[in-house]
Amino acid sequence: MNPNGGNDMDAAPQLNVLAQYIRDLSFENPNAPRSLTPQQEQPAINIQINVNANPLADTEFQVELTIEGDARTQDLLLFKFELVYGGIFRIVNVPQESIHPLVLIECPRLIFPFARQILANATRDGGFPPLYLDPVDFAQLYRQRMAENPQAGGPALTQ
Repeated sequence: MNPNGGNDMDAAPQLNVLAQYIRDLSFENPNAPRSLTPQQEQPAINIQINVNANPLADTEFQVELTIEGDARTQDLLLFKFELVYGGIFRIVNVPQESIHPLVLIECPRLIFPFARQILANATRDGGFPPLYLDPVDFAQLYRQRMAENPQAGGPALTQ
């Protein structure tokens, strides 16, 4: 029973962000000032995104986005970066079978805009135009990772 006299099972599902943080941020401009001169060719930008999650308590989870990337022309590394951005989430009144996808799809979706802005600011502060990452389909990323490792019960939700 909850304090209002109702059954906790009838309570609405809740997903709360308790905290957000930068675990690691690295921006390198190894070829400055040469990399800051106008380039004749459009740089190739490579980006990798990974999601990891760990339970902290019965209803609390730590979720971290790792975003790594670089920008290169044929003969020059313009910049490279790594950001590990995390959040602590509380999830209550959600069926157990829904926790895994909720943690690995909805939680990173909620913190991604903040990570995106941090990277845009870092590239701008590094002397380049801000790099605004395209939105990420975390549901597709989840399905892809599940297809790669179906026996593990899903990607990177460890205890």
